[in-house]
Amino acid sequence: MNETDALELVQYAMWTVMVASMPAVLTAMLVGTSIALFQALTQIQEITLTFVPKIIAIFLAVALFAPLIGGEVSTLTNVLYKRIETGF
Repeated sequence: MNETDALELVQYAMWTVMVASMPAVLTAMLVGTSIALFQALTQIQEITLTFVPKIIAIFLAVALFAPLIGGEVSTLTNVLYKRIETGF
């Protein structure tokens, strides 16, 4: 295995992490922004108002996008195993 192979595997692994975490991160951003806007408009500063809906939305997003996340991780695993099998 040379530097090019290692760099390619690291790049693919980082891309997989970004794609797998994207649904949760985007959901947290959208829900957090909407709750912050709601709090700014209504002057309600309840701390649980920020966490509970965000956690519920993230769980729902991860459950909804679980096949996508699992497929990406599975593809990465298959690529790594094929590289190990063929000796890189």
